[in-house]
Amino acid sequence: MRAVVYRETGPSSVLQVVERDVPEPGPGEVRVRLVRSGVNPTDWKFRAGMMSGYAEVTPGQDGAGYVDAVGPEVQGFAVGDRVWLVLAQHERPYGTAAQLTVQPTAKVAPLPEAADFDLGASVGVPAVTAHRALTASEFGPARLGPGALTGRTVLVAGGAGAVGNAAIQLARWSGATVVATVSSEEKAALAVAAGAHHVVNYRVADVAEEVRALCPDGVDISVEVAPAQNVAVDLDLVKVHGLVSIYANNGGDEMTMPLRAAFGKNLRFQFLILYTLDPGLVRAAVEDVNAAITDGALRVGEEAGLPLHHYPLEQAAAAHDAVEHGAVGKVLLDIADA
Repeated sequence: MRAVVYRETGPSSVLQVVERDVPEPGPGEVRVRLVRSGVNPTDWKFRAGMMSGYAEVTPGQDGAGYVDAVGPEVQGFAVGDRVWLVLAQHERPYGTAAQLTVQPTAKVAPLPEAADFDLGASVGVPAVTAHRALTASEFGPARLGPGALTGRTVLVAGGAGAVGNAAIQLARWSGATVVATVSSEEKAALAVAAGAHHVVNYRVADVAEEVRALCPDGVDISVEVAPAQNVAVDLDLVKVHGLVSIYANNGGDEMTMPLRAAFGKNLRFQFLILYTLDPGLVRAAVEDVNAAITDGALRVGEEAGLPLHHYPLEQAAAAHDAVEHGAVGKVLLDIADA
């Protein structure tokens, strides 16, 4: 089988396509014949040197395809099932940038009939991250679905990004009023397509002033991609007992804030990354994501605010570069025909 690998960390040129033996599933594992593989920022960051530890790595946390073989002691999956994967390359060397991958069933989810493989390969890391960002509030909800966030207001920083897009769609599906911040008119149109009720261009407007005019009582949840830059806005806008969910460090690795402002509102700051997230929280997110897909509430493509960029497996380096250089939308590797 063909697989993308790197044997040393560094620039995208360390990626190469090689022939590898077909892997066999062990107990509790399935082999998946991949149709699409999703490329996330952590893929190029790991490859560039942020994390290694294996002699050879096939990148790719997300993907979608068909169950190709089933190992012993597997229940709930059969050959031919359509599935999507999440955290496929976490704690193992071989991810989804390959024709075949072997994964434990905990990393495999059924792909609803309503979804194509583009959607299946796009939801993993972004949608599960967004789910956690929306469900860490002190008074709940712990799960998402119609009515779960009714009466709540959610502020999504970076509404045109993959996580921001998923947060907008999941919050809207759950009944929230959604305000998104963006950096251009093009991205504003994408946030609106995703379902944001209001959009603020932070390059031309004062975010705190604009959001306060739209939401005089403030917001219940801030889904934050750039805390070093935005913490003052979050402290200003988030309500008493509100939630600031921080999932990235765009704009700086260190955050400084006045503590009394956070004390005074009893704010909860939820820092999150999927690689150490409790497995029960991941399972809950996967179930809710599938419910949203089935309801038609979680989509991809420009009409859903998330343009898709397709690359063949042989151009994995170009796909990594596109994500590293800030491609607007979702980058996918096309591995096989559906």
